[in-house]
Amino acid sequence: MIDCLIRYYRCPERYLQLARREALPATSSYFQFGPGTTCYGSYCGPQPAQVATGHLHDALRDVVIDDGTTYLPFDPSQVVDNLCREVYAGDWRQGSSSALAAMYYFLRPALSVGVRRRLQRFHLRGWDKVSFPRWPVDCSVDNLLQQLMLLSLRAAGVERIPFIWFWPDGASSCAIMTHDVETKVGTNFCPTLMDIDDSFGMKASFQIIPEERYGVSPEFLQLIRQRGFEVVVHDLNHDGHLYRNREQFLERAARINSYGKQYGAEGFRAGVLYRKQVWYEALKFSYDMSVPNVAHLDPQRGGCCTVMPYFLGDILEIPVTTIQDYTLFNILNDYSINLWKQQIDIIMAGHGIMSFIVHPDYIMKPRELAVYKALLEHLAHLRRERAVWLTTPGEVNRWWRQRAEMTLVENAQGWQIEGPGKERARIAYASEKEGHLVVTAQAPSEQSLSALRIS
Repeated sequence: MIDCLIRYYRCPERYLQLARREALPATSSYFQFGPGTTCYGSYCGPQPAQVATGHLHDALRDVVIDDGTTYLPFDPSQVVDNLCREVYAGDWRQGSSSALAAMYYFLRPALSVGVRRRLQRFHLRGWDKVSFPRWPVDCSVDNLLQQLMLLSLRAAGVERIPFIWFWPDGASSCAIMTHDVETKVGTNFCPTLMDIDDSFGMKASFQIIPEERYGVSPEFLQLIRQRGFEVVVHDLNHDGHLYRNREQFLERAARINSYGKQYGAEGFRAGVLYRKQVWYEALKFSYDMSVPNVAHLDPQRGGCCTVMPYFLGDILEIPVTTIQDYTLFNILNDYSINLWKQQIDIIMAGHGIMSFIVHPDYIMKPRELAVYKALLEHLAHLRRERAVWLTTPGEVNRWWRQRAEMTLVENAQGWQIEGPGKERARIAYASEKEGHLVVTAQAPSEQSLSALRIS
């Protein structure tokens, strides 16, 4: 029951005493665990809900702390796994193999952008009425684990619990920029886009489609790497059929893996953010970037409900936590960074990762390019003023894997971090203040501690 907390916080096991008083039922349902925290899993208690709408029973009412142990009416590791793997999403996991999707992708090459936009808006109608995951960012997993840490503090009767801070050098949060390259025109714009990114001190990854869309030359890949950017494999041919059936997926996955080796790429992203996590073992990549935090405006709805990276077997999932540029411009008709800033504020409150998808194909016009530059300027401001780590997906993958192997060891001098990469890691503490969990972490450029409140 405590595995999910240890993975998230990298804290000593002795402070986490969680248990269940009763066996759990075989069925799963929705319930709450405090405000803003929707859970899905086996629950031993009243009022099971089969849909995430309306009133949900608050499981906090059924928590009992007795003799140093917190007794829960559910298994938090199961709930976290159900949300991160989108188990709750049910039939939406078949979105990429539906007859409607197949027809759309068959006709897509002949459709103008205007026609595609109207079809997409029609398909996505009612998105703003979907109650779960919560728009514009859902932090159910993060809120659940924060609440469990708070309960663990109370049960253990201690003032604070040490853990390994989320980001290197005490950074408050993390931000990555990713560029999905969809057309030949987009590839031609990539050098200019790299110039723009560099002017704001931002390095990014370029997601490259191996087959059919455009030619991928060794010189193009080398240019990306020489300039300090990263290459990620983007689907196989972006036709929307990657997960159509198991046999076809395995055949395509073998070719995708081959391109990964050929390109020297550690990461993968599926076209249109289609995903089927139960098949990921066939993808031989170190990390994936195909799972949205909340997918109301994507063809396959769902969402992982966390603003932190997490492991799916051996693959690190780096979730897409903000709206895509195409969706912002063409579906919402919004040519400002206001929504991005709203999402950034929510993510930073939980010290999570801000993951952006901006296509070179869709920002070449002056209005769109001005919006993108405004976003980059805002991110540069956050780096200067709020110690946000602006980096690349590959660096996030390397850090998160190092952190997952680190441990806290107590000796006569206090707590110390052990493991490769420990020189960049920071010890942090979780404590309670006025009923809220508060975390303190060593600041990036000083030895004092800076208090960062989680509401």
